[in-house]
This record gives sequence, C-alpha cells and structure tokens, in this order.
Amino acid sequence: MSQQLIVIAHNLRSAHNVGSLLRTADGLGITEVILTGYTPYPAMQHDSRLPHLAAKINRQIQKTALDAKVNWRHSEDLTPVLKELRANGYVIAALEQSETSIKLPGFNPPAKLAIILGREVEGVEQEVLAASDIHLEIPMFGSKESFNVVQAAAMAMYHCRFLTNAL
Repeated sequence: MSQQLIVIAHNLRSAHNVGSLLRTADGLGITEVILTGYTPYPAMQHDSRLPHLAAKINRQIQKTALDAKVNWRHSEDLTPVLKELRANGYVIAALEQSETSIKLPGFNPPAKLAIILGREVEGVEQEVLAASDIHLEIPMFGSKESFNVVQAAAMAMYHCRFLTNAL
C-alpha cells in the first residue's frame, strides 16, 4: 500500500499561502489538502460566499497556485474532519514546536498521515495540539524561531514523501 498523506490548513489568513500550499502539495503528490476554519479556499460549485468575494479570493489563490491540480476540500469545523480521518486510520500530526514534539529528521511517517498546519504567526492553537496524536517540529539553527507556514509544510511533506518512498 502506498503512503496516503493529507495536509490540513487550519485558520490560515493568507490566500497567497493557500495557493502556494496547493502548488507544493500538487508537486509532491499529496493525497488531499483540507482547508478548515477561516482558511481561504478556491471557488467551488455551490459556493455559499458572495460571488464577488469568492472570485476575489479565488484570484488571489490562483496567483500562487498556478492551476495546481490537487484534491482539496473545505470544512469550517475541524473536529469532524479529525474524527473522519481517525476512523479511516490516519495518524494526526500537528506541525508545531512543543515540549513533546518529535524532531522531523527523526520521524518515520506511518502509511496514513494527516499533517495539521496552523496560523501564520501564532501557530497551531492549543486545543488543536491537544486533539493531535503527535507534534512534529522542524529544528531551527538560526536566530528565527519558525519558518513560513508553507515553507514548513513543504519540508514536512517532502520528508514524509522521501522517507516513505525510499524505504
């Protein structure tokens, strides 16, 4: 069975980050991207947003997504998404620094993994960390304490794809 890797972008503000995430996920063959909370999402059939707002957000996302072809969906509520993924055998990993986090280079990904990304500045909320099975951390070597959310996601997705496919 090949690896199934899902990325959950929870409460991101930037449509440009969403577009970049979709493009990166496409390039790495990610199974699905789930956009939750107030994360902007591309235009879709039966869109409940006002047409001019949906069009504006879609243009912003497409500016960096560049017509990426990756499965995605939107859910305002993260809780049922996590429940569904767990029922389908996924391990839920929050990409965040914590006292219990596993350093990404030493992480051996399971066959079914969902990685949660959090807010651009504040990171993954405490209640989301508590709802996660594990926390993954990208070690920092310079003076900054964190990476851009999409850069961090790219590192984690690449690590999980490369390590799983190399085994």
